[in-house]
Amino acid sequence: MKHVLTLGFSPCPNDCFIFDAMLHGKIDTEGLIFQPVIEDVEALNKKAFKTKLNISKLSFFTFAHVQKKYSLLDSGAAIGFGVGPLLVSGSSFNVSRLKDTSLRIAIPGKNTTANLLLSLAYPHLKNKTEVLFSEIEDEVLKGKFDLGVIIHESRFTYEQKGLKKVIDLGDWWEKKTKSPIPLGGIAIKRSLPIEIQKKAEHVIRKSVEFAFKNPGASKVFIKKHAQEMDDAVIKQHIALYVNKFSLSLGSKGRKAVEVLLQTIAKFKR
Repeated sequence: MKHVLTLGFSPCPNDCFIFDAMLHGKIDTEGLIFQPVIEDVEALNKKAFKTKLNISKLSFFTFAHVQKKYSLLDSGAAIGFGVGPLLVSGSSFNVSRLKDTSLRIAIPGKNTTANLLLSLAYPHLKNKTEVLFSEIEDEVLKGKFDLGVIIHESRFTYEQKGLKKVIDLGDWWEKKTKSPIPLGGIAIKRSLPIEIQKKAEHVIRKSVEFAFKNPGASKVFIKKHAQEMDDAVIKQHIALYVNKFSLSLGSKGRKAVEVLLQTIAKFKR
């Protein structure tokens, strides 16, 4: 019997790299048919709060609040060292200015792990505005914001655009917890039959394995959604965000998620 499942993920190279094989008949999907819903991660976070998708990439900050409806799958996650969001400015910025509560800050979404880290590191900075992640660099450069929290491929482009790093929020977390930062994971509806949940997890792992063994196989799919992104940036992006934790969380990955979830449990949004 065929089972159709909606699958939400972002247009970013790492997600397209991971899901290409299972979406385009390159591996056996074991009777599962995946209907892709490709949107910005914050849009996916909002869908998760409404339980709209069967399976979805979401920020771990969001996962902490939807655990009763979704369970975390072992494969497909974005966890690691040196992968965290950056707080940037349009010009030289003295860190002592971070005491200023009036600073205008662009964030990629209130439900993102990036916003969580900013809130944990600098709880007094509350003058925040949600901006599509791909537009934050330009908005800061235009002077609409004093600072911006950048994620995804912006890590590789902010310097050439003239932005300056103020704080590496991922590094802040790593030093504080001695563990990798869990950015996003793949969650599945708990209401689905257990056998379907396990099968979906297995298929995603096979898709990641295929991607690692055939790194060029997803190029067309990635370029379709990356649009004008440079090939070198795409390669850097995938190398940074797709790693051993994407194949399987493992004990270290699960521990990192546990540390983050425990922190969130004490944190008021």
